[in-house]
Amino acid sequence: MRLIDILMTSALIATPGFAQVPPRAAEIEAYSGLHLAAALGDAMEVSRLINGGADINDRDGYERTPLHVATYFRRHDVIAVLARAGADLGAKERDAYDAVTIAAVADDVATLRLLIDLGASAKLVTSRHNGTALIAAAHLGHDEVVKLLIKAGAPLNHVNNLGWTALIESIVLGKGGPRHTETLRALVQAGANVNVPDREGMSPRALAWSRGYWDMVRILENAGGR
Repeated sequence: MRLIDILMTSALIATPGFAQVPPRAAEIEAYSGLHLAAALGDAMEVSRLINGGADINDRDGYERTPLHVATYFRRHDVIAVLARAGADLGAKERDAYDAVTIAAVADDVATLRLLIDLGASAKLVTSRHNGTALIAAAHLGHDEVVKLLIKAGAPLNHVNNLGWTALIESIVLGKGGPRHTETLRALVQAGANVNVPDREGMSPRALAWSRGYWDMVRILENAGGR
């Protein structure tokens, strides 16, 4: 892909309402070396640069590594080359997002599966909220991503610095729609604790009840939610 094509589409990579900051057009235009090759999806150039001694975990001005850039732009061949050459799969950029969380927020099942298959962890604490990729995906109702993260061993009951688990985020940050409901169902079926309260002491069932999310209420009650 030409650089101009990336510059024209880069603004579409961000997930509305979420804190992640993908490379902006001006940043991409200024890239060189591995960051530029990663953005372009040029796996051969990535290999050549690595073999020539380039820093595989080099950082741009936002502390993104080439792996972060490749993940944002879904460059699977580049991700594979970087991972097999020893890139840090758990590296975090300025806002503490790793590649797994970037893919999870983007609802990018294919890239997430590739990262996990290559050895990336679904268990890291990420983001300024001290959350996880699972919490981020539950927030957005990315049900298939949630299921993949659960299978990869993501911590089900991690509480972020807002006082919320993935289960609670699926309730309070959605609108009770089908994908958030399926997200909650997947978490419950995986064994998430249905009675971990928020900071105000409200249980997931109480949170769902107060919003009129009756399908969620039934799922929680059937699992012992109080």
